Amino acid sequence: MPNNGRICGVAIAMNLVALLPACVAARPRTTQSSSVSQSNTPSQPQSQPSEFDQARRLSQQGKYDEAIAALHQLEVAHPGMKGLSHELGIAYYKKSDYANAIASLKKALEENPADNEAEQLVGLSYYLSQHPADAIPSLEKVQTWYPNANVDASYILGICYIQTKDYPNARKAFAKMFDVPAESAASYLFTARMLLRQDFAPIAEEYARKAIALDPKLPLAHQLLGEFYIYQSQIEEAIAEFKKELEFNPGNATAYYKLADAYSRVQKFDDAERLLQRSIWLDSTSTGPYILLGKVLQKKGEPELAARALQHALVMDPNNPVPHHLLGQAYRDLGKNENADRELKIAGQLELNKSPKP
Repeated sequence: MPNNGRICGVAIAMNLVALLPACVAARPRTTQSSSVSQSNTPSQPQSQPSEFDQARRLSQQGKYDEAIAALHQLEVAHPGMKGLSHELGIAYYKKSDYANAIASLKKALEENPADNEAEQLVGLSYYLSQHPADAIPSLEKVQTWYPNANVDASYILGICYIQTKDYPNARKAFAKMFDVPAESAASYLFTARMLLRQDFAPIAEEYARKAIALDPKLPLAHQLLGEFYIYQSQIEEAIAEFKKELEFNPGNATAYYKLADAYSRVQKFDDAERLLQRSIWLDSTSTGPYILLGKVLQKKGEPELAARALQHALVMDPNNPVPHHLLGQAYRDLGKNENADRELKIAGQLELNKSPKP
């Protein structure tokens, strides 16, 4: 059992670091495509009749079927009504009825070829219905932020290029999205990150290596390569890359956490614990290091310290089943069977809630 001094030391490490305020992410700003001449104000249907107000209110309330029914009533009462196809397309898009959205939005484009919002939503509807190749032409034409899309179309365009294996154009799309030169190390790094996220691991490695070749000290490049090696279960290679990242970026809390994770996978628990304390001192707002610290301390046979770390993680993220499960195991080792049963039951319920419904 640990002595009181060690317990206090770990408690101080976990509690004296002030929680930083969460950053509020602003909506992404994207640039307009050079392939289409556009004004400063996105082009939308010029006429916005008050007759559409009821349908818009219903749509805003999530009553999409009622909104669509109201629009169809207008269609019967006023055949050829200007802007109606546009409104129907948006309503179908919000309902996730992408086939009907595409049909209505294409009709809107026939009525008004300058309806850039309809053009973009056609592309997004194709993408969301698993047709990335069909999505690309529309998304290439319009890369402006529209609130109804509720997504950054520039990002989706890049993903469509990845899914159709057009990696050079994916890199150009992400470079434009992040306002960096297309041939820069940063553009290769951004694309490598997206490739890894989309499970294109071999190409992700190639692009990460290209980023490092262009700029060996580029922040996060070695970290990304380390994550790739973790993904491939090449632990020693991952450790080497995370160490390189820390050489160039010694204040990177995530790199300490990732390196600790790699060490824990080869049962170097003392090294992992030391690195996790560094990660926590640099950034106390992430639950991952606390959860891994609890796991590492449990492996080291120190369930009381493990429980403290996991309790701290649950203060920040009470609906995460993993720390509940690990805390239940720690309580079991401490002989606190009632507490163990409670935590394991909570973990099971949270896992059940996360499972997709049939």
